[in-house]
Amino acid sequence: MITINERSRDAEPVALADAIRAALQVRADGFARIEADAALWIGLARGCAAGWHDLGALWVDDHHVRMALWDAQENCRAIVSLSLKVGAYPSVGLHHPPALRLERAMRDLYGAIPEGIPDERRWLDHGVWPGREHEPGYHFLPVEGNGLHQIPVGPVHAGIIEPGHFRFTANGETVARLEARLGYVHKGVEALAQGAPIEKAAKLAARMSGDSTVAYSFAFARSVEAALGWDVAPRAQLLRGVMAELERLSHHVSDVGAICNDAAVAALLARCSLIREDMLRTQAALFGHRMMMDAIVPGGVARDIDAAGATAILALLERIELGFHRVVRAYDQSPSIQNRTHGTGIVQPDFIRQFAAGGFVGRAGGRAFDARRAFPYPPYDAVAFKVPTREESDVDARIWIRIEEIAESTGIIRQLLGKLEAGPIHAAPPPFQPGAGAALVEAFRGDLFLAVRIEEEGRIAHMHARDASWFQWPLLETAIDGNIVADFPLCNKSFNCSYSGVDL
Repeated sequence: MITINERSRDAEPVALADAIRAALQVRADGFARIEADAALWIGLARGCAAGWHDLGALWVDDHHVRMALWDAQENCRAIVSLSLKVGAYPSVGLHHPPALRLERAMRDLYGAIPEGIPDERRWLDHGVWPGREHEPGYHFLPVEGNGLHQIPVGPVHAGIIEPGHFRFTANGETVARLEARLGYVHKGVEALAQGAPIEKAAKLAARMSGDSTVAYSFAFARSVEAALGWDVAPRAQLLRGVMAELERLSHHVSDVGAICNDAAVAALLARCSLIREDMLRTQAALFGHRMMMDAIVPGGVARDIDAAGATAILALLERIELGFHRVVRAYDQSPSIQNRTHGTGIVQPDFIRQFAAGGFVGRAGGRAFDARRAFPYPPYDAVAFKVPTREESDVDARIWIRIEEIAESTGIIRQLLGKLEAGPIHAAPPPFQPGAGAALVEAFRGDLFLAVRIEEEGRIAHMHARDASWFQWPLLETAIDGNIVADFPLCNKSFNCSYSGVDL
């Protein structure tokens, strides 16, 4: 075990901006690199707990435990590394609870021991991994009180959805506690990526959470390009933005329909499904795949569009706006739906700030963070858009954030198409030099972080991705407290967290 002296254990909170000024190592990807000792590591963890900066990711690589931190107000980002030579490190979760599941996952995958962690239960490991079989007993947190009963749901569900187990403790119909158990679709992506050619690793990244395939490909490409010093042509940058916004549009439209369906209004689901199908067919015709999978690659994009393709996208946007306007009008004028969504599934703003929740979950509760705006990257550094926010933090607010973001995304796409000029869509890689890179992009669920390390030419030494859902799943558990069991599908769909994205 690691020995933490009293000075380290009592370390004062440290502001990220101060640590970066001392490090003086900001890379091309915008992230400073900080080699920490135990005292600085604990100080930065306590800085997260104090709300001075946000925890973006925590992972293990090359005998080090690393965490990504950022402070949008100070416009600074860093990857902090602590040596794991003795196999353990001071727990971040001891000071900052949002790190707990990240630390449990890294212990399962790499055996890295977070010393002092308050929750020692396994996370990804269900006791069936070859060579590591063990009794898979998992103890859900206890709830005490009279008249309580438990309702187990999943991992197999009635619909065609991903697997996850939900343990409800209820008093009659009122939920006293919800605890999720995930890990059922663990794929071993990090192990599969180790030693893989960049082309294969790109395909792995694109399949970590299929509904965010464009965003994952975008993040992977940007991290590889940062690691290798790989320039991207302006036309390719613009096409990447078009694809990313089409993906956002597609899922926001689908989510609004699905939430309405869980409120027993199937007609709006049908309308939204028709709109989304129109999008998927257009995307398949222009980019070779309904979800635009593998269309973004390191160095640029794999598919170009001609003038007719740009015209087809503009026509698609008009159809989306016309059809979706009818959906919004029907939702806004339906007291029966409003009765289900108003005041349901409220997330407390303090939890949103503590977990640095991104996407519609965070913005519905007043947190205006958007990676496209906070740390602009091409092509978003050249377009104008608003980041909508609400304060109610309920199901209705999460619907309206999606509605408003749909309007913003259509505007972004029009701007990007208006900037398209003739030119290459892919650049050859530069002469090889080993390197590491990271990227933060805005997926439809929220901010997505991805880091790579490349040592052998053309092969990935390590890849780690952190989906926005890592910090949203715990908030879903708080959102259902005090609601009735029957409202869980409504709350769950309003979050629409990824199972695959957190199961790694």
